[in-house]
Amino acid sequence: MLSVQEKKAAHREHHQKAKFIRLRRGIRFARYVMYRETLIDKKNIYWSFIGAFAGIASIGLLSHFYLPVKDNLFLIGSFGASAVLIYGHTQSPLSQPRNLVGGHLLSAVVGVTVGYLVPWPEWEWLACALAVAASLVVMQVTKTVHPPGGATALLAIAGSPAIRKLGFWYVLSPVASGVAILLLVAVVINNMTDIRQYPDKRKWF
Repeated sequence: MLSVQEKKAAHREHHQKAKFIRLRRGIRFARYVMYRETLIDKKNIYWSFIGAFAGIASIGLLSHFYLPVKDNLFLIGSFGASAVLIYGHTQSPLSQPRNLVGGHLLSAVVGVTVGYLVPWPEWEWLACALAVAASLVVMQVTKTVHPPGGATALLAIAGSPAIRKLGFWYVLSPVASGVAILLLVAVVINNMTDIRQYPDKRKWF
């Protein structure tokens, strides 16, 4: 029979071997992740381009008939981050329809509301900060976090006079209309290929 010391030594040896095995597995996994990150999926990139181009082009054409050129470009910039998410990272939780729609619409409501509560030009900096911060909290509470929503809230405050004059109509057009176009294009384009599925796992909300 083994003595107590021999049993302790054997236990330590077994523990060290197990630790070494886990370390080797961790290293192999890290190498695998790094390898995957360096791969370039040309087919996926192709569909990302098609989706982003179609979505933003559609919004640009629609917005062109309602807002001046300056505002039109700014609006495209506001939706640009959404395009990166829903056409380039279709599996991200931040890209799903609930987040896209809820994030933009709720943030737009928050932005316009703050604009009415803090209407003085000399306090615009405060209104901007409050709009973005409040929209973030609302998105977190409703589980609709969508980073571009912060820009949508900010635009309601820092946009041109033409945008600010829209009031709560801003929520419907251009925000809701733009989001609807982005979502429609995302559903069509992302499901035209077998390497994507949108919404991810067919989960809409």
